[in-house]
Amino acid sequence: RVRDTTDALDALGNTTAATGKGFAIGSAVLTALSLLSAFKNKAGVTNVDIGEPIVLSGVLVGAMLPFLFAALTMLSVQKAAGAIIIEVRRQFAEIPGLREGTAEADSDRCVAISTQSSVEEMILPGLYAVLSPICVGFLIGPRCLTGMLAGSIASGMMLAVMMANAGGAWDNSKKYIEIEGANGGKGTEIHKACIVGDTVGDPFKDTSGPALNILIKLMSIISLTIAPLMEGDNDWDVWYYGLIPLGVMIVGTFVVYHLFWREVADITADVSSPKEGATAAADAAVVGDADKLDGGDAAAKKAGNDDEEAEEGIEESA
Repeated sequence: RVRDTTDALDALGNTTAATGKGFAIGSAVLTALSLLSAFKNKAGVTNVDIGEPIVLSGVLVGAMLPFLFAALTMLSVQKAAGAIIIEVRRQFAEIPGLREGTAEADSDRCVAISTQSSVEEMILPGLYAVLSPICVGFLIGPRCLTGMLAGSIASGMMLAVMMANAGGAWDNSKKYIEIEGANGGKGTEIHKACIVGDTVGDPFKDTSGPALNILIKLMSIISLTIAPLMEGDNDWDVWYYGLIPLGVMIVGTFVVYHLFWREVADITADVSSPKEGATAAADAAVVGDADKLDGGDAAAKKAGNDDEEAEEGIEESA
């Protein structure tokens, strides 16, 4: 009964959160537009024609950045979740009595993994958000930067609204099936599809969507900060200065990739150990199935089945 009540409240919370995020997105857009207007005045940009190739190029680059930023944050959530899954499987395999509830799990290790990932995975998105306006502003010019800010504000707003609403809808669709028993209830193919949708919807509404508000405001603030340095500049006047942040982004991308992104963790890899086989044998003896074991092979097989059940329980809890 407690779970049913909290699930219903969670579904209501998703709806109210999506509504509140709409106001937050609107506030971020108005702030970014104000900063864009201040940047134009400070940089001496008087006329911006969308038909000019320089301005249009900036609009296209700016419209791409929210999608790149959202993709990086989504991949970061995937990597952190995968690392925690591997750690949970390792603890089930190596800590005696954890499956039976007689031992304590090492939750501090999971918190440490999440904290470390939150810092490491934000290096690349932060690098792009801060250095992109500097690179475009100096490499090309203030008019191109104006177009880039306008493109990022427009596409960032639409993408953030979509993520906030779609993420909440996907989460509630799973709860609707589980609570109300719609479309056959739990265990159906529709329910499995909704679990997949909720897996994507959670980082949509809780990570990538809210992060876009910060992206468009941060880019506008950075642009306004460097506006006095490019006041009166024409296109390509100080292009050599723009090579510095461009080089930093390229080097940073290479370093971050080799440090954090190159190795992909396999969450299905075998985490069995001698302790796992002994634990499985002890479990079988307790329930009277010791006579069915055939050495280490049978123990490993039972442990593997327990592993699958534990993973399904983790997925349901998520």
